[in-house]
Amino acid sequence: MKHLTEPAYIRWTLIIVAMLFLGLFLIMPLVAVFTEAFRQGAEVFVAAITEEETLSAVRLTLLVAAISVPLNVTFGIAAAWAIAKFSFPGKNVLLTLIDLPFAVSPVIAGLIFVLLFGSQGVAAPLLAAWDFKIIFAVPGIVLATTFVTFPFVARELIPVMEAQGRDEEEAAVSLGASGWKTFLRVTLPNVKWGLLYGVILCNARAMGEFGAVSVVSGHIRGMTNTLPLHVEILYNEYQFAAAFAVATLLAALALVTLILKSLIEWKTERQVKLDEEQHYDVTGERAG
Repeated sequence: MKHLTEPAYIRWTLIIVAMLFLGLFLIMPLVAVFTEAFRQGAEVFVAAITEEETLSAVRLTLLVAAISVPLNVTFGIAAAWAIAKFSFPGKNVLLTLIDLPFAVSPVIAGLIFVLLFGSQGVAAPLLAAWDFKIIFAVPGIVLATTFVTFPFVARELIPVMEAQGRDEEEAAVSLGASGWKTFLRVTLPNVKWGLLYGVILCNARAMGEFGAVSVVSGHIRGMTNTLPLHVEILYNEYQFAAAFAVATLLAALALVTLILKSLIEWKTERQVKLDEEQHYDVTGERAG
């Protein structure tokens, strides 16, 4: 296969271009964020991230993620299981709808919720009768975040479940296992790493979502501002050190997500290799 190897200068050119790209669009912005955050000293940094409005934004961001991520996990598992394991009318339509948030701008998604649940929206009379507020309140932020993040878990699980096939589930059912027990004992363990990968991506997007949340939140300080919105407000008020200090929290989240993503990918590749080795041992192909 030596004749398929590219010349050394091409390989090094591609490596240098890739490293320059990463340095320009990934490393330099991260360095700039942390540099600006500490430019006026550690005291200013600590004061910015411990300010009451910042802590309120942190609490709201965590609350929204804590609600939207489990909802997306539930939907993602159910949708992936249905699509990968069964054939039914409308299957392609469901696949298309799952990808809808990737095609629709988050700002447009936020405007849709305003048209539905705003003071002049379709559901406004019903909400007024129940004295329940969605837009410019936490429920609207949860709805918008859930909408823009719900493809992540499903899209990670669908190919994994399709690759697993249905042989193990059918064997478990033939041995008398119920559908729920088959899911817990067979299906879920086989897709655990794909599920965890989807959850991490979903959580990162939920905590960093800006467009849709910006439309439905109303930017009420201390009440409906998540971390990204709080950073925007601080920056627009020329509080640059505070804005970058709060931005480091989101940058740290991105770095943790990147590390966890790499660990899961490594673990998944290792598990695939172990499964292949076990398969060879059982079939005798390795010995042959």
